[in-house]
Amino acid sequence: MVESGTQLIPTSTSNSTGRTRNDGEGLNGSASMEEEEEEEEKQEAEGGAVQVQPAPPGACTTCGKGRACQAVVSRTREMRALIDAKKPHQVQAVFEHLADEGHRPSLVTYTTLLSAVTSQRTFEAIPSLLADIDAAGLRPDSIFFNALINAFVEAGRMGEATSTFWKMSRHHPDCRPTVSTFNTLVKGFGIAGRPEESQRIFDTMAGGAYSTVRPNLTTYNILVKAWCDHRRMEEAWGVVGRMRARGVDPDVVTYNTVASAYAKNDETWRAEELVVEMVRARLRTSERTWGIIVAGYCREGRLEEALRCVRQMKEAGVLPNVIVFNTLLKGFLDANDMPAADDVLGLMEQFGITPDIVTYSHQLNALSSLGHMAKCNKVFDRMVEAGIEPDPQVYSILAKGYVRAQLPGKAEELLQRMCRIGVRPNVVTFTTVISGWCSVADMGNATRVYRRMRDAGVRPNLRTFETIIWGYSEQKQPWKAQEVLQMMQEAGVRPKQSTYSLVADAWKAVGLVQNANSALGSPSPDDGRRGSANDANEPDNLSDDDDDKLQRLGRTGDHPSLSSFVQVTSALGTGKAGQFASPLLRRSCQLRTRSSGFCRNLWQKQGGLYSQGISSFKIMVFLS
Repeated sequence: MVESGTQLIPTSTSNSTGRTRNDGEGLNGSASMEEEEEEEEKQEAEGGAVQVQPAPPGACTTCGKGRACQAVVSRTREMRALIDAKKPHQVQAVFEHLADEGHRPSLVTYTTLLSAVTSQRTFEAIPSLLADIDAAGLRPDSIFFNALINAFVEAGRMGEATSTFWKMSRHHPDCRPTVSTFNTLVKGFGIAGRPEESQRIFDTMAGGAYSTVRPNLTTYNILVKAWCDHRRMEEAWGVVGRMRARGVDPDVVTYNTVASAYAKNDETWRAEELVVEMVRARLRTSERTWGIIVAGYCREGRLEEALRCVRQMKEAGVLPNVIVFNTLLKGFLDANDMPAADDVLGLMEQFGITPDIVTYSHQLNALSSLGHMAKCNKVFDRMVEAGIEPDPQVYSILAKGYVRAQLPGKAEELLQRMCRIGVRPNVVTFTTVISGWCSVADMGNATRVYRRMRDAGVRPNLRTFETIIWGYSEQKQPWKAQEVLQMMQEAGVRPKQSTYSLVADAWKAVGLVQNANSALGSPSPDDGRRGSANDANEPDNLSDDDDDKLQRLGRTGDHPSLSSFVQVTSALGTGKAGQFASPLLRRSCQLRTRSSGFCRNLWQKQGGLYSQGISSFKIMVFLS
């Protein structure tokens, strides 16, 4: 089947030599380790099927003969080790070093590089990688095709995944699709929300269209998950029945997948019933099975049932692990039941389970949200004493607590502490500190922290800029909020509709509805004009009605920041309140104000203009 719904019809039924690992422990549809290792050994012996081309001066003579030299083999294994160590970003440097030394990467090397690209989700690099393979005279094999199909699946580009399958089938007769190829496609369409397409690919396999490729246990489990993810339980059980009819017994992964679907549908009691069925099938329940049930009861707020299941695990011969206890702990903490949370920690100790960083993070998050920073620091100290190194997320939680306590200075001190111990703050930590300064109407410090973040090489995200826009809105400086759109463009971050809505709300908060409508209608920040030759980021091009509103807002007793703004512009001798005499003066008159604490409804009754703008309580949205 292809993207248009046409069924996949094989062009040949030649035998496939691909093998897949079937250990029942996962639902991964990518190429198995056995296939990769077998192909790597073959290519090391054959030199990666390189079409020999004249070697340039200084090039490796072994590579020039079309064989992978020892340097290529060792560096390729190093690249694979980096991927396994969760360091795919370092793979590119190793690959480039090979070329700098005059070596020719083998097909295995390129396949490994493609895996690194997939891990980093830098899919835009795929076309140049394919071009390099073609230029090197390398002929893709089934392992490479499987890796390429998996990359497109991870990118959500199922059309390209399917077309790659066709190229593999039609144009490379010696590269027959393997079980892993089909498993990857079945998984991909399931992730894309198209389980019917997953079922059709499965039926192609089961129908014998490819003589030596048959669904295995992993295939069935992937298909069950595709239906379960869309809560199509009848179809999921139909696949299970088909498994049994074909002599394939459901395993723990099968039952866990169905149990997870029930739990997510607030039918955890059905998930727990599956434990009985697993016992009948002589399957031993796993920590994962019970973790699904405990998490389901916690999600439903049935915490006593969750605690019962944790105690029942021991009777079933399964020792609760730290993940199960963390789930239970978070359930009680979310319910603000601190005594029960302490009991869970005591139960962990009885079972001999050592708390991990997640255990402490849950406690820190709950205490910081309640403003109990003294207790937070005690938990933090216990974590350090236990030998657990805090990560950026932990510091972000602490920073969030200080921000909620209106102590942004304390939050910023965490950045300095992180630098001292060698922990690199991430965008979440920096954005949290920025939101803290915004919440106390100190945009000078907020922008200073923003510049510090950029100097540290941390790329701001959408939340960062929307927080700054919110801060300027609170200060009644909508023209500064509008300027943030240009900052986003320079940083390569694309505004969303929510971003334009925030800018519009900033204009509405000062009663300038026309400017608000213009902000909502801006397709991109670089349009930069609203019917005027002046800078679009300044409050220019005001209608007479808008001008009158600004003047009224400048009366005694109205909002002080707007009063100061009108007074300054009037003193400069401008014709309209929103127009400055020159760009130099335009920059010099950016007044800093503090958010007032008066009730906005009272202001509206007194003649102030307010149109459902951004209230100060919205800082909690940016911290969530």
